[in-house]
Amino acid sequence: MQHIEETANMLKLLGDKTRLMILAILSETDCCVCELVEMLQMSQPAISQHLRKLKDNDLVKETKKAQWVFYSLNKQHEFYPMMKCIFAYLPDPKEHIRQLEKKGMRIRCE
Repeated sequence: MQHIEETANMLKLLGDKTRLMILAILSETDCCVCELVEMLQMSQPAISQHLRKLKDNDLVKETKKAQWVFYSLNKQHEFYPMMKCIFAYLPDPKEHIRQLEKKGMRIRCE
């Protein structure tokens, strides 16, 4: 029964469109908060709150580079195969990344 509980909790976490898009983007590339803010057109506190929830559930990892924190998808997570299947049903995050690069804002916080 515990595995059903864990799966239900994971599905609740993934039930938010912003968190799903963050995970889809991170499945393509590591990002810092400022990049996610620009790609998703949301405030920094809102993005940070979503990242905190994802990090608390071990879905994303963070790496510090100088004063910046970069986030990546935890591909070792037991639910990663399920997430990967879900990504197939989401808009392609590569377009968000291309638009960020086109604006010259890719990794601008380094």
